Amino acid sequence: MTMVTIRPYSQALDRLRAAGLRPTRQRLALARLLFDGCDRHISAEQLHNEAVANNIRVSLATVYNTLHQFTDAGLLREIVVDAGRSYFDTNVSDHHHFFYERSGKLCDIPAEMIGVTKVPDAPAGLKISRVEVIVRVDG
Repeated sequence: MTMVTIRPYSQALDRLRAAGLRPTRQRLALARLLFDGCDRHISAEQLHNEAVANNIRVSLATVYNTLHQFTDAGLLREIVVDAGRSYFDTNVSDHHHFFYERSGKLCDIPAEMIGVTKVPDAPAGLKISRVEVIVRVDG
């Protein structure tokens, strides 16, 4: 019987390397918080609070920088719900969202549940990369 030992950071390490990011200690720690589990929507402040609760010494500025690096590398998608308020989504597949205005909660809507019938032409020299719909609900 062969036993396979999985290092606690191996999945996060593989994900960072595949995205072309250098696996620093802080990136690895934040990647584990973000990706070891289900898909989710998280703000920089929420992730910073989780890091502190898990004894990860990291500044809020570093959390913001890391989230934007992960987004630029395709590991996350940023969803801007209001000026100055955004969430980071670990599910980078094409889909849409319900945004609960009172609670600030985001929930996924499968892409096939919304049909967009008219999309304007992109400005000259540009192409549309995707269309995202945020359905705002009271709640």
